[in-house]
Amino acid sequence: MLRSMTGYGSSTVETGEGRITVEMKSVNHRYCDILFRMPRALNYLEDTLRRRVQEKVERGRVEVFISLEGEARSKRDVTVDWGLLHQFLDRADEMEQWNVFDARLRLQDFLLHPDISAVEERSGLNDTWESGVEEAVKEASADLSEMRQKEGEALQADLENRLAVIKQEAEDIYRNAPSVVEAYRRRLYERIQEAIRETGYAPDEQRLLTEAAVFADKADVQEEVTRLFSHCSQFSSILGEEGAKGRKLDFLMQEMNREANTIGSKAGSAELGRIVVEMKSELEKMKEQVQNIE
Repeated sequence: MLRSMTGYGSSTVETGEGRITVEMKSVNHRYCDILFRMPRALNYLEDTLRRRVQEKVERGRVEVFISLEGEARSKRDVTVDWGLLHQFLDRADEMEQWNVFDARLRLQDFLLHPDISAVEERSGLNDTWESGVEEAVKEASADLSEMRQKEGEALQADLENRLAVIKQEAEDIYRNAPSVVEAYRRRLYERIQEAIRETGYAPDEQRLLTEAAVFADKADVQEEVTRLFSHCSQFSSILGEEGAKGRKLDFLMQEMNREANTIGSKAGSAELGRIVVEMKSELEKMKEQVQNIE
């Protein structure tokens, strides 16, 4: 079954210390590209969380948004250089005794000095938050995968319907192709008869036969139609495979378009030209759908 590369998933996990919310959005991309938007306190978990997402996503660009509500939002520490603080206090006492200034310095005056105190983010979370974040990412990934699966089912149904149309059009081309050569021979014969009536001159018969044979060879689309049928069969087979298959289908679409273009260049009648135009229109729609398949 196919999976779309576009989707959305979310999860909310409650812990004893707060709430974790994870949202994921995915769009089509050539490779698997996962981007995290989360608090800096979670940076050390990025590799682990990336692996959780990759368990459900093989291809596509995925944006992961993680927010924390609760004590984890302010897990910061105040660091104090106590040795330096004591030196400042000692010097302040000395200056007060020397009457350098009248007002007595307060403790907070020293704590505001950047060399004495600083506020730092903690490098990690406790086990409760860690396991909660992993669980939320895992659940959101599963939710995203489920939506991609549902969209993939709709894509598959649409592609199968269009593939049936392509096959029918290929059959119509195969059935109508011989009549194109026959019509050319008939027109050639009529022109010869008209030339004989007007000039009394009969063209060389061997040359006419050669010209008709050359046209028949140029207008022969049997090879292209046969390959097109083969590509359609491969396309159906790939649709039934497991795992990512978007690249395989994209390659087949290129081959099918190539055959349709060749058939179009050989089309010797308005009817064949009309069928080819309709076929190329269906192929273009299929190509757009395939580009969104994982």
